[in-house]
Amino acid sequence: MKRTEKESFVEGFRERLQEAPAVFLTDFSGLDVKSMTVLRDELKKNGAEYLVVKNRLVLRSIQESDLPDLSDWLTGPTGVVLGLSGPVEAARTVSDFAKSHDDRPVFKVGVLENAVLDQDQIQRLAKLPPKDQLLAILAGALESPMSALAGALGAKLQEMVGLLKALQEEQEGGDA
Repeated sequence: MKRTEKESFVEGFRERLQEAPAVFLTDFSGLDVKSMTVLRDELKKNGAEYLVVKNRLVLRSIQESDLPDLSDWLTGPTGVVLGLSGPVEAARTVSDFAKSHDDRPVFKVGVLENAVLDQDQIQRLAKLPPKDQLLAILAGALESPMSALAGALGAKLQEMVGLLKALQEEQEGGDA
């Protein structure tokens, strides 16, 4: 790459890094081109992207962005995962892929909302249920108390109706 190409790449890559809610650095050594293509396709299906970029260019892109310093992890072969649709989907996709490919690629580090995540934190993130399932769990948790409240209020209304009927019958019986 020529200098101008590198500068334009760094600028474009910096913008993409800042757009992504989650960024993961991986060590892809041991993966062949075919496997890398499969990984890229899987990530693309799940709203993420996998790029192999020179460490020096990643470092330049990060230096002028809001991201924390990741220079300690920019050694050896580095692949960058941009979790564009969210952190869980990207982390799960890479984690699931690694299970069937001799634990490759290996997470080096992740960044989520400008917080640095280690390998254990990324693995826990990958084990979270999908967003739709989490929303369904939340909706169920909110619905249960509301349903109980509606049932209790309905029972009280029925009780009130019964008391009013009894009072009405008593008054009618007293008038006769």
